[in-house]
Amino acid sequence: MDPDTAFSAPDPPPSVPGAGDVQTVEAAAIVLAGNRQKSWYRRVLPFLGPAFIASVAYVDPGNYATNIQAGAQFGYMLLWVVVASNLMAMLIQTLSAKLGIATGRNLAELCREHYPLWLSWVMWVLMEGVAIATDLAEFVGAAVGFNLLFGIPLLSAGLLTAVTTLVILALERYGFRPLEAVIGAMVGVIAVCYLVETILARPDWGLLGYHAVVPAFRGSESVLLATGILGATVMPHVIFLHSALTQSRIMTRKPAELRRLFRFECVDVVVAMGIAGLVNMAMLSMAAATFHREGLTAVGTIEEAYKTLTPLLGSAASWVFAVSLLASGLSSSAVGTMAGQVVMQGFIRRQIPVWFRRLFTMVPALVVIAVGLDPTRTLVLSQVVLSFGLPFALVPLVLFTARPGLMGILVNRRPTTILAWLITLLIIALNGFLLVQLLWSGG
Repeated sequence: MDPDTAFSAPDPPPSVPGAGDVQTVEAAAIVLAGNRQKSWYRRVLPFLGPAFIASVAYVDPGNYATNIQAGAQFGYMLLWVVVASNLMAMLIQTLSAKLGIATGRNLAELCREHYPLWLSWVMWVLMEGVAIATDLAEFVGAAVGFNLLFGIPLLSAGLLTAVTTLVILALERYGFRPLEAVIGAMVGVIAVCYLVETILARPDWGLLGYHAVVPAFRGSESVLLATGILGATVMPHVIFLHSALTQSRIMTRKPAELRRLFRFECVDVVVAMGIAGLVNMAMLSMAAATFHREGLTAVGTIEEAYKTLTPLLGSAASWVFAVSLLASGLSSSAVGTMAGQVVMQGFIRRQIPVWFRRLFTMVPALVVIAVGLDPTRTLVLSQVVLSFGLPFALVPLVLFTARPGLMGILVNRRPTTILAWLITLLIIALNGFLLVQLLWSGG
């Protein structure tokens, strides 16, 4: 691509801004112009939001399923996978945000522009499959949350989840700030709930610290769970979404302001992904400190975890667990629908009504609920599907962010590109090893 025309592509039509949007953009413009009269917190506040929406995908019900199973079966052993996955997620989401800022286009749009048409359609089909797997985890998780808290039958809880998700998505018509605020509040609810769970569970901090940094596996099942944790943490659909969230939120083409904007978005990523990482560590640690410590290694489902927490830690623990699961399922389901819209618009320049997408992607989840399949096992397997979809998002992301003509002054430095490729190859290698293990053991 010619460097002189790298930033000349028309921007996508913006939604009607709300009052909060206008104030945010105006405040950001003042900060980007170099105004340092405000406190550091006041300066960074206008830029916080996109990464918090993306971070919801890192604390969705799929994480509950994989982390509970990993903690119950293997104690603290797989904590290092959570830590490593979250560090990978920070880099990947930073690259995704940077792509949107530098080009004014999202990852799916760039794939359509730079790759053959047939490949764009293939990638769209693959990402739609990933979106369905994603929604399966999030939708089932929210339905289980309603069921645990209020005793609503799972099928009815699933329909209630669909309606509630549409209400959350309706906020988007009022601009980006109201939706960011609601999603951010739900992330806060999840974080507070797991702070309470950690206090009640009283984990072994020595073992926690050791296994957070020392890699270990124990059999093929631990590899399966590790890959599920990876798939639940570094999620392909949110890589596409994050670039869309930053592409036209706060726009500038002045080199100095682009650098400042990117630095502030890095803060957004570190804070949001840091919270998500701590929540994931708390999930696994809670399962290790309660179920594994008591010899309850067979506690592998969300429903069993909820019921078992009451005699171990008291009714408050199980209630807090269910509240966090519900907040996770509802918010991540809304984010998954947003990602699906971005992927379709970017790859094939088509849009469908949000309610129709919500209906289409919730059908597999309702089937799982209706036929009585194990929700938690379904969640774990859906995360493995997501993990296999990751290379199709990561490879183009690294390729695009390493192109000077496309990225301008925000092009990756060589160490960043090398590290990103190493992460991509590691994910592909782990998935390949898992596939061999599954085929060798007969599934």
